[in-house]
Amino acid sequence: MDPRLRPPAGLPARPSARPSARPSAGSSARLPVRLLGVAVAVALIVVPQAGGLPALADPAEPAPPAVRDFGNGPERNEVAAGTTGEASALRGAPAEERPYGWSHDRGYPRRTRLPLPAENPADASIKLGLVPYHGIAPKLNELQWRGDRVSAEIIGSSAQGRDLYLVTVTAPESAGQAREQARIRERIENDPAAAARDRKLARTYKAPIFINGNIHGNEWEGADAALRTIEQLATSTDPAVTDLLKRTRLYFNVTANPDGRVNNARQNGAGFDLNRDFVTASQPEVRAMRQIMIDTQPVAMLDLHGYVNGTLIEPTTPPHGANYEYDLFITNTYANGLGMEAAVNGLGYTPAKDGVEPAQIPFRDSAEGWDDWPPIFTPQYAPFHGAVAAHTVEIPLRVNGSVYDQTPAEELRRRSAINTDVAAAAIRATYGFVRSRHDRLIADQIEVFRRGAAGEAAKPVPLGIVPGFGPEDVYTTTFPRAYVIPAGSGQRSATAAARLVDHLIANDVRVERAKSSFRSGGRTYPAGSYVVDMRQPKRGLANVMLEPGADISPRVDAMYDISGWSHALLWGATVEPVSSLRASTVPVKAAAPTGSVPRTPGPLALRVRDAKEVRALNDLLAQGVAVTWNGGTAIVPASARQAARTVAERYGVAFTPASGHLGTSSGASAGVQAGTSSGTSAGAQAGTPADPAAGTPLGQVRIAAAASADELFTLRELGFPVTPVSTAVLNAGFDWSGTDVLYVSSGLSHAGLNPAARTALEAFLAGGGVITRGQTGARFNADAGLLTATTVPGRGDANGVVRTVSSGGLVGGGSPAHSFVYSPLWFTGLGPEVTVEQSYAADGPLVSGHWRPDGQGAGGPDAARGQAAVVSGRDERGAAVVLFGTEPMFRNHPKGLFAQVARALYWSSSVTGATVTTP
Repeated sequence: MDPRLRPPAGLPARPSARPSARPSAGSSARLPVRLLGVAVAVALIVVPQAGGLPALADPAEPAPPAVRDFGNGPERNEVAAGTTGEASALRGAPAEERPYGWSHDRGYPRRTRLPLPAENPADASIKLGLVPYHGIAPKLNELQWRGDRVSAEIIGSSAQGRDLYLVTVTAPESAGQAREQARIRERIENDPAAAARDRKLARTYKAPIFINGNIHGNEWEGADAALRTIEQLATSTDPAVTDLLKRTRLYFNVTANPDGRVNNARQNGAGFDLNRDFVTASQPEVRAMRQIMIDTQPVAMLDLHGYVNGTLIEPTTPPHGANYEYDLFITNTYANGLGMEAAVNGLGYTPAKDGVEPAQIPFRDSAEGWDDWPPIFTPQYAPFHGAVAAHTVEIPLRVNGSVYDQTPAEELRRRSAINTDVAAAAIRATYGFVRSRHDRLIADQIEVFRRGAAGEAAKPVPLGIVPGFGPEDVYTTTFPRAYVIPAGSGQRSATAAARLVDHLIANDVRVERAKSSFRSGGRTYPAGSYVVDMRQPKRGLANVMLEPGADISPRVDAMYDISGWSHALLWGATVEPVSSLRASTVPVKAAAPTGSVPRTPGPLALRVRDAKEVRALNDLLAQGVAVTWNGGTAIVPASARQAARTVAERYGVAFTPASGHLGTSSGASAGVQAGTSSGTSAGAQAGTPADPAAGTPLGQVRIAAAASADELFTLRELGFPVTPVSTAVLNAGFDWSGTDVLYVSSGLSHAGLNPAARTALEAFLAGGGVITRGQTGARFNADAGLLTATTVPGRGDANGVVRTVSSGGLVGGGSPAHSFVYSPLWFTGLGPEVTVEQSYAADGPLVSGHWRPDGQGAGGPDAARGQAAVVSGRDERGAAVVLFGTEPMFRNHPKGLFAQVARALYWSSSVTGATVTTP
């Protein structure tokens, strides 16, 4: 759990339809519901058997490690399209050497010898008495050879290069039986109507269960509970376990975040909270988890976290995600939640004896603040791949943060032992629940996919479907007939469209392409347009990504995390919902190539409107190509045509003849628009044809960044050389000679600088560039005396997709009509040196998300109407400055906004005369 996002204290209980107080453990009030999932779970509590089962093969001659690298492959979906050597090589490899999921002709067990990491005595798990990361592979190797139920495979690597392990526990299967399971799984998704009619299907199919451990690195014990459960299932002689494994496959992602586990960090090695990344999939660990869910199609999943006392077990409070088949989801998730609650409370831990409070279920016990609205969390993403019971479980006793540092090891180990027991009890209850509801859970998963494939309207959830489900729980959506991503002139960016299409396909959303032009809604769409037909099994996932979202501000006051997102509005592509669809289409496995270089001789132009264009430009700059910056467009000399061809193919960007580039008002510097004396960029006078040989020379923009981890990651991903800085770094003596632009959003206080650091900074500002974002950046601007602007904050937890209006300036020009905000800011009292680059829409900015005024009625979206969201200008020292009140790089998600930041960096560097460097 993120302590910064803890639900506000004093929230009222749910309405009177639910108990206002949590019943005591052992209360009979809920026994009829509890028995749905607990009686079998209790019977399946197992104890490791001495000696285990005999090994069936010689561990001295293991099969090679099975590796599927979900996280470090090509950015686009070339492998799926079969367009890379990697794809063809895999198709020709022996079955035992193919990665997990590529072949359905391998049976179980799949014994592999996992490589052993080097021992690390600094692993943070050791202090807690838990299994260090380097101890996991040896344990899994041992368990594979102790019997015939355990298979372990490497499914990728973490941000810092550690192996990710997927363990499958099931009864042995021949290759033919494994193929039959795969056929049934594919039939459930691809022909759900026929699967629903097949009365024999459930008797044959092994219900998949997915257990995800340790996604937050310093919430350790889920991994240890997984290892304990694997060993118990592997060695038990209990007939109930034998029956369980004949009817299920249990998949364990033992530690989803090995970097954080070792480093005592919530985030992975790149600084990302992995449990916020699922609709973006910026991190390799999340791409691995995504593929597990696609390939295994679990009916139930657990995501094991900490720490909330008593143990918090989803389902959640409102608002509920509107794109789920929520009647199926709440029925199963609540029933399993009650079962887990009984299993956890049944361990016998008490507040007086152990400091452990009874378990709690937010859906029943809280009013709001623990919602399942955004699909960014693992259990909120899993239902789109068929999980009809999905849960976050927050185990009770805190051992991380200051507690880790200040508490004796003996006490920490006591707490971790209890936490491991609790997490293991939740796992046992879940597999008991699946065993007891096996046929129904499979039928409900089939029904999820059947409704999508049939294109049925969203099904209203009946009030009272589970005890306490009331009007406050009802959230609905309307599915369009299809979404169209137009080809040709109607598309803002073909490059952005290709990225979005590949992302949809990577998420197992089906995308087609029109073979000829077609009409819908009075508009003609050209051949080659992409079509996302909403009559598909995973239409909920397609819709949750492509719809604008909803403004839920009126319905709740507190949200757990973000409330608005939209790939359609924030990823730079044109996406249009249509109410009818009559088009001749073909399925696509990957977007068509979008890179091109004109045959016309002469210099080339690359207009920077998309992140891929930024990457291409930075690639050229890193090669030493003599690029000039001209009105938001990069001019590449004819002598670099081959380099341009290479980056065009690599990044899918389109160059045009430089002779066609005009320096319109978008080519004017902020100073010209503001009427100041800073002039225009050379060769970019407004309204005159641009001279391809003119423009400001542009070198690599070298950034010193006091920024959040997601911003550092994004800037580097875009190809900028970045050096992290902070107040402490500058006070220690920082060499500014290698910096062109200072980026400030976190960790830098001008007031905290010592005299020497301020003197060095002042010298840099006499001709350097500065970009700021957020409150920290705005404070730096004011304290450093840069631009004349008063910063007005919106409500601190406000977030979502907003409508914006851009000027034709170098920063705002070419930006999408929408942006993203978190703790939004706007700027008033602007000085004459300041230009407004982007404003919040005057007719109301919020499209989707949650943005209310604060308790005094200030800081709401009405106050932001028409106000400046992004401004630029030159201060009296000559520094070129841009202030962002929006969040254009938030968690690496709003891809369509990245180019706006890049244009700010290029402009700030070029107009201040930053040195052109050649490697």
